[in-house]
Amino acid sequence: MNFVLENWYLIVLALVSGGLLAWPMVSGGGAGGLSAMQAVQLINREKAVVVDVCEAQEYAAGHVSGSKNVPLSQFKERLPQVVKNKTVPLVLVCARGMRARRAVGMARQLGYEKAQALTGGTAAWREANMPIEKA
Repeated sequence: MNFVLENWYLIVLALVSGGLLAWPMVSGGGAGGLSAMQAVQLINREKAVVVDVCEAQEYAAGHVSGSKNVPLSQFKERLPQVVKNKTVPLVLVCARGMRARRAVGMARQLGYEKAQALTGGTAAWREANMPIEKA
């Protein structure tokens, strides 16, 4: 008991650290994202459409093979033109995954309930040794 009383600040520090590590899973930040392998399975099994939300210059520098470019700045206007079937799964990709997560919310507002972001974006795709195309 003396240890707890004399080192209360270490216990608080440990609890705060643990809470910060668990926060993404509790808040849903980790949920809904796909690993590169999960994305490949979704593409192969359910014919998911890969949509890259990077700007045209980033897309030209390197993108997931077979992906369609719909920049985030034009996402709400262009997505319904590019992907007409709202029941098909969407894998949304950007350079690191942040813009793709925002695009998931936009896609769901448009009625694409099966939209998911690729966790880590194109960088994670490259790291998993998946095919990259350059325009």
